[in-house]
Amino acid sequence: MTANDMMAEIRDANLSYLMLAQQMIRADKVTAIFRLGISADIAELIENMSNSQILKLAGGNMMLARFRFDDSAILSMLTSNSKDRVLAQSHAAILMAGQAVEEIV
Repeated sequence: MTANDMMAEIRDANLSYLMLAQQMIRADKVTAIFRLGISADIAELIENMSNSQILKLAGGNMMLARFRFDDSAILSMLTSNSKDRVLAQSHAAILMAGQAVEEIV
């Protein structure tokens, strides 16, 4: 994969993420804030973005979405192949819900 191909993939992922996030926020803001792991202020900004603003933001060279967890235990729970997979996913969701919303300073 060339650098140009990678940048195009990042732009596509960003556009898909922003469009989905905006749709989720408009449908049910409280649930979207939880599922996206964003603050209410960021949700408000995304909700009010125009299509041209979304395209401009998505066109950058940086991924906008990122993993919500840095804990390998949570990742292991989500990817385990145990027969208690549903229980492990529920436990991981509970742990992630307790994490503070990330803010870029």
